[in-house]
Amino acid sequence: MIKENNIILVTGGCGFIGSNFIRYVLDQSNQYNVVNLDKLTYAGNTNNLNGIDKTRYRFVKGDICDKKLLKNIFESEQPAVLINFAAESHVDRSIDGPEKFIETNLVGTMVLLEETRRFLDNGGNDDFRFIHVSTDEVYGSLGQNGKFTEQTAYDPSSPYSASKAGSDHLARAWHRTYGLPTLITNCSNNYGPYQFPEKLIPLMVINCLYEKPLPVYGEGMNVRDWLFVKDHCDAITTVLGKGEVGQTYNIGGNNEVKNIQVVKMICRILDEIFPRSNGTSYNDLILFVKDRPGHDLRYAIDSSKIKKDLFWRPKETFETGLRKTINWYLDNRQWWEDISNNTYKQERLGVISK
Repeated sequence: MIKENNIILVTGGCGFIGSNFIRYVLDQSNQYNVVNLDKLTYAGNTNNLNGIDKTRYRFVKGDICDKKLLKNIFESEQPAVLINFAAESHVDRSIDGPEKFIETNLVGTMVLLEETRRFLDNGGNDDFRFIHVSTDEVYGSLGQNGKFTEQTAYDPSSPYSASKAGSDHLARAWHRTYGLPTLITNCSNNYGPYQFPEKLIPLMVINCLYEKPLPVYGEGMNVRDWLFVKDHCDAITTVLGKGEVGQTYNIGGNNEVKNIQVVKMICRILDEIFPRSNGTSYNDLILFVKDRPGHDLRYAIDSSKIKKDLFWRPKETFETGLRKTINWYLDNRQWWEDISNNTYKQERLGVISK
């Protein structure tokens, strides 16, 4: 058991963003130790945290819906911060099976909020902070112009985004009703090391290396605002240190790119640094496939609030972040091969037959 003060309780810390955040925090300073609560679903991977300082880290396998377990963790660790990354997060999977998304993202968040309230009512840390990490998908789809602000009305399109919208509302309501010290962050599309291969960028990189088709939904015209995961982790620590309780902060990378452009950039970079043996471009592997139901056209984050109020801004451009990401997947082939061989078979999800 970690005995130091300033413990961060991270939920979902074996997932993509959660594991990057734990690495970031442990690398930055000795201010915090970490307790990581993770259920280890298909996307949770303890290998994501290989090589970290284990003297400042404790892992607990468990479900955020488990009230008794959470009560025991709060009582034994007395955390100063809870950062909630735990979520079912893949839109296609939510189309095929929404129940898990409601259970984890909505019920799980409610249990976390209630156990936090119980902990604070029983004399927990007066400076406690509950940071609820969410997504820009709660806002729905943009047209050709405009950006999401913290005042944009929620308009979720998928079971995933609806469940995250609901969890945001819970975090906000527990602050307004019970005075719980919650803060909410809504981020744009993350990418970087340790991302599960079902997501666009790692899927395209890995398929290139396997010489497999590169499936692009529809015509590839959907636009996303891309955020390098280390920039996101820096933003969360900034919100932790400077953010105002009860506030929401949008976090974006200022990198609006069409999906087809993302795929072509990956192909171009790999053509340069890891060319195909037959001398042709990876572009030849692009294959347009049936679109996802309810596929939002465009996301774009207005990050002016966090920039103005907390003085945060992203460090990576999409080009620099993408190169770092591709190089990581080239250098860590064993990590994703283990997943491809054991966990993820690239089955197409989220297609509704009519």
